[in-house]
Parts: sequence; structure tokens; C-alpha cells
Amino acid sequence: MGNEKRCQFWEVIAGEHGLTPTGIYQGDSDLQLERINVYFNEGTGGKYVPRAILSDLESGTLDAIRASRYGQIFRPDNFIFGSGGAGNNWAKGYYSEGAETVDYILEVVRREVETTDCMQGFQLLQSIGGGSGSGLGSLLLNRLREEYPDRMIIGYISESIVEPYNALLASQYHIDNTDMLICLDNEALYDISIRALKIANPTMGDLNHLIAGTISGVTTCLRFPGQLNADLRKLAVNMVPFPRLHFFIPAFAPLSSRRGISYQALTVNELIYQVFNPRSMMCAVDPRHGRYLTVALVFRGRLSMKEIDEQMVLVQNRNSQYFVEWIPNNVKTAVCDIPPRGNICIPIILANNTVIQEMFKKICQQFCTMYRRKAFLHWYTAEGMDEGEFSDAEANLNDIISEYQQIAEYGPNEGNITGDIGDGK
Repeated sequence: MGNEKRCQFWEVIAGEHGLTPTGIYQGDSDLQLERINVYFNEGTGGKYVPRAILSDLESGTLDAIRASRYGQIFRPDNFIFGSGGAGNNWAKGYYSEGAETVDYILEVVRREVETTDCMQGFQLLQSIGGGSGSGLGSLLLNRLREEYPDRMIIGYISESIVEPYNALLASQYHIDNTDMLICLDNEALYDISIRALKIANPTMGDLNHLIAGTISGVTTCLRFPGQLNADLRKLAVNMVPFPRLHFFIPAFAPLSSRRGISYQALTVNELIYQVFNPRSMMCAVDPRHGRYLTVALVFRGRLSMKEIDEQMVLVQNRNSQYFVEWIPNNVKTAVCDIPPRGNICIPIILANNTVIQEMFKKICQQFCTMYRRKAFLHWYTAEGMDEGEFSDAEANLNDIISEYQQIAEYGPNEGNITGDIGDGK
């Protein structure tokens, strides 16, 4: 379920908060501890423990995390795994193996929830290509929405669209059960690693490092004080104009090799230019083929708010054709004074752009190629899944594609816009 990415994320933020691989604080600033309880529980002996649950339907990946450098920082009881694995099958992760494991996960979730003072919601990081990430992830989303209907659910999905059945079936649960979903795909991450970072043969570790850097940037305002903060609810209120249109494209800057970074002037103007560059986007779509509904920019580092606001007005004025005109001031800005380790300042962008429909089209096209021949279908129906679920999931994705197309072309309540947009139906 994206456990390698999850482990990389915790490694990054543990470092930002001055924690050693065993969870002991050895930082150099009181700011590192000011909001550390947002993501960490304090154990005995000054040890800080991530408020994280790592789950999978087979133990191999979790065993590798336990044996890794940061494996000892996690609470042993929060490693939850099945016995048989999902076999790269959504139905096995949702109906059989996953159904036997999800209650154990929820029991640990309840225990972690009870240790919080004011919980905003959940953040889920998963891969939707495999059986555990797609199947068990979908089931867990369903159960979390049932048990915690008033809490935010923020998803980070990583996909490579090589398992169209799993991706299609999982996507409809993200449409219905998440409040915000940040989409990343391996194609875009490979391109960034090779072209911008000059890594000749990127490994999964290189890709996971990009993902971890993005998520740590999105969560910065929860973890550190700043000039202008944006928590999960503020992001949702400003970023989601209609309940179903909550899929975001992330990017951050600067993206450059270690040798090339010293040749760049990291001004506000240059950083904003880079972060809006289509080749910086971590989802393989081109935002110039769609229109921005809303944008959130999180800056990390000591920067001038006045300069940021001026530059964003210039960007919107120069590129007005790419921003919908019926949402004025549709750029949300947050500034945190604490930069990531090794950088002076960086911006992270979350873009709610109608071009995200291309990702759904890609899933539907690859699904149809296999489904019309009924290829591999028996592996899913053998787990107790009804074949009609494929048709329902495809219809749901086609609906979301249509909604994005209509909102880009006509805007709300114009042309042939239906009542489905905005009422969550």
C-alpha cells in the first residue's frame, strides 16, 4: 500500500524535526518541537513515535521497513499485515484477504485517534496499481468514511496505470470517499528524475524521495509556524469548488541537479515560474490543455509576502486564459518560515486543473481494451466480486471526465451543465 513511500516521508519529516532514526530529538531549534505532536506521539525516554500505521496484505515490504535505517522509529504494534497477499487483485484486497485485515487496522486507528487532542482527519498514501493498495485501500476508505464522517480524508495516490482493472476500481472509491486527492504517477516522476535531476537510471528510491518531498511540503503548515498557514480544512475550503472535483496535480521547485542548483537565482519570480512549468508537474498531464479552477501555493523559507502576492497577480494576468474567470482570487497562498533541509526556499503547488481528466481517460481506455475481451476477469469474480462493479466504476469515471469537460468549457450553470456537479451525486 505504498509503504516504501510512506517510510521515505517519515524519514524526511523526522529529519526536519531533528529526530534521529530511533526517534530521539537532537535538533537545534525550539521550532522543531513546537508542533511535533501533530505527527508524533511522545514515548518514554524522550522518544518520539510517528502517528503512522503501515499495512499490507503480505509481510515482505513491512519486514524490509523494519530492517531499514528508520525501522526502529515506528511502533511495532502499528505494522499490520495479512498472510496470503492480494496477488495484484483488487477483489482479493477488497473482499477476501482485505476483509480479514481491515478490522485490525481500524482498531489501531481508533487507538491512535484517542491519543490526539483535536484531530482534523486522515492522510492516506497508497499505490492503486497493486491489489493491497487498490483493494484494501478502497475498503479502508469506505470504513473510515463510515466511522469518521466529519473528518477530512486526504489521499496521495501513486500509480503507473499498468493494472487498469485495479486502478479503475480504486478510483471510484477516491471519487466518493476522499475530500482531496493528490495524484502522482511514475511516468512524470521518471521524466523529472532524468531530465531535471540528471539521474541516468532512476530507482524507486529516487522517485519516492520526490514524493516524500512533495508531501512534506504540503504538510509544512501543520508542522511548523509561519506567516500564513493553511491546514487541511483551509486547503479543502479554498481548493474544492464542487465535492467531486477534488483531484490535485502537485509540483515543487527548484528541480535541478546538485551541480546545477548553484547556477540558479532562487528569486520569488524564478521559483513561481518553475513551479508552474508543465514539466515540473508530478502527474503526466499538461495543465496548458485545461484550466485552473483553483491553486494552492505553499512557500517554505523566509520570503516577502508582498513580493509573492505581486508575482502571483502578474502570473494570473499574463495567463488569464488558463484560469477560470468565475472564481476570482482563486490562488491560495501559505508561507512557512522553515525551509526544508538543504534548501533556502522552495514552493509547492497543488493545482485543481481540469486537465486531470486525461488521467481518468487513460485509465478508462486501458480498461476497455482488456474488458471488452473479458481478459483476466475470472480472477476477480472468483473472489466474490460482481461483474457489474466494473460497469459501475467505468460509468463513475466517465461521469467525472464529463464533469471536468463541461466545467472547463461552459462553467457552472451554463450550457449543458447538469445538476450532478456540486451536489455530489
